[in-house]
Amino acid sequence: MKNMLKDAAILFAITLISGLVLGFVHNLTKEPIAAQEELKKNEAYRNVFSDAQRFEASDVTSQEATQLVTESGFDASVEEMANAYDSADNLLGYVITVTDHEGYGGDITFAMGVRLDGTLGGVSILSISETAGLGMRAEEVLVPQMPGKNLSQQISYTKSGNPSGSEVDAISGATITTNAFVNGINAGRIVFTQMLQGKGES
Repeated sequence: MKNMLKDAAILFAITLISGLVLGFVHNLTKEPIAAQEELKKNEAYRNVFSDAQRFEASDVTSQEATQLVTESGFDASVEEMANAYDSADNLLGYVITVTDHEGYGGDITFAMGVRLDGTLGGVSILSISETAGLGMRAEEVLVPQMPGKNLSQQISYTKSGNPSGSEVDAISGATITTNAFVNGINAGRIVFTQMLQGKGES
């Protein structure tokens, strides 16, 4: 009986110490991790809106936007939205951060910059875990095709190697990744055309 109590006390002490150490490590790393994530987000915003001087959170909530996206049939969610302003405080457009849940390896999260006229300033991938040499080529193959695309019509993809104005050339051998990426863009398009377009313009 004494041995059982002793063993239980030792186990409790080990568990308590482990919990305290884990809590300490979590608190120690929480701020640096948050700072790195904020830095990565700001860098993505600059990538999709190089001429913007500042960004401000949108008054349209991500919950409202996600509801619209899911009601429109997309398996995606909107993480954040921000207004982009120039040095004279003129509104340039919006940054919409989208996560599409249809990737071959899981979620694909990216920021997309949409100008007031509906053209894409660019796309910056924040998180992706697709197959190496295939879906992971999204940054190399799909992202460079996005600047200048107009969201007045839905974006699609082709395997022809000769995409039209509203199409992107698919990643060879990675149709699932291409489809997820394009669906994410179109989810952001819905948010822009139905919730943001014309908002804040004088």
